[in-house]
Amino acid sequence: MNDAAHCGREEVPAVHPGLRPVELAVVIPTLNERDNIAALVDRLDTALTGIRWEAVFVDDDSPDGTADLVRELGQRGSNIRCVQRLGRRGLSSACIEGILACSAPFIAVMDGDLQHDEALLPRMLATIKERHLDIVVGTRYTAGGSVGDWQKSRVLISSLASRLARVVVKTELSDPLSGFFIIERGAFGAAMRELSGQGFKILIDIFASSPRPLAFAELPFHFRRRVNGESKLDALVAWEYLTLLLDKLAGHIIPVRFLLFTMIGSLGVVTHLATLWLAVYPFGIGFAAGQTVATVVAMTSNFFLNNLFTYRDKRLCGGALVTGLLSFYAVCGIGAAANVGIAAHLFDGNRSWWLAGLGGAAIGAVWNYAVSSVFIWRSRMAAPARRSQSTTAPANAKSPGLTYALD
Repeated sequence: MNDAAHCGREEVPAVHPGLRPVELAVVIPTLNERDNIAALVDRLDTALTGIRWEAVFVDDDSPDGTADLVRELGQRGSNIRCVQRLGRRGLSSACIEGILACSAPFIAVMDGDLQHDEALLPRMLATIKERHLDIVVGTRYTAGGSVGDWQKSRVLISSLASRLARVVVKTELSDPLSGFFIIERGAFGAAMRELSGQGFKILIDIFASSPRPLAFAELPFHFRRRVNGESKLDALVAWEYLTLLLDKLAGHIIPVRFLLFTMIGSLGVVTHLATLWLAVYPFGIGFAAGQTVATVVAMTSNFFLNNLFTYRDKRLCGGALVTGLLSFYAVCGIGAAANVGIAAHLFDGNRSWWLAGLGGAAIGAVWNYAVSSVFIWRSRMAAPARRSQSTTAPANAKSPGLTYALD
């Protein structure tokens, strides 16, 4: 028995002398980026000559066959890997899974739409190593960088979002919304258990979650124009950005999903009362029937709003949407019964109507949230994206690419 086994330590096998370990892993989250994958791999191969690297594509089950193309390229080069996710989406969580799936001491994160400058990666890697930094960020907002041909409206949105980032990130980053950076493995490991995984801005999440100030540098780059596909910048992406900020501010006290669930529940009360008034007065329906209609309308609106906003990364579609709605009716029905029962018990005990009502409402809200999270919006219930074409589609097949970005 050798000394390591005798001391109860697992012996680490020696690395084959002919193999060099990967120094840099490039994590690339994708959703419908098939038309860009081959070109990106070629560019990385050219830019990273002399560096032992691998590319880890984390694909959210793209209907255009992105994952299949990555695996095909992986058959030609062992440094190309695919992590295909089913039933969940989101850039931040995709980046986290990609980083955890590799073992390189340095990890780059970049988009799969060819808008980030891969030629900057060797300089970023050299900088983080030579200066012993935690992270090097590609920035568009210092001398030598640019946002390309953005419209004024997008520049204003990015500027506003950057200012909002200061609420949770105190470091003087010129481009806190950047999705292009290299991080040292230890720095990520120190922050990873505090990451929220919310939204699309993983860089903000890392800086806000780190237990210590990160030593960083910024290098300028020119943001390129997207050639294939379409940007995914929309109101819902902005909403996810706000939920990330809310989570970093209050998530350690109250889960941000519970806050959103409660906000939508409060809106449901307004919807209920408005529907009840319409049913009883303009339409002349009896109160009991009107109350029933109002209850169903409020629960239905709450379900769809939660599916769209609170659980966007786990949103249901197809048959799962119908099943989820029926389950939500059942959950809320039990929650309403618990609300009334607890309130009545509290009222009998202290005769305070407002305290009893508040206690019943709180119990009902917690029940609805907890049970819905476990049994309705669990990851495996979210229907995988439907494939609109064969997964063996030719490489030149056109499909609308969607980039994860709020740049």
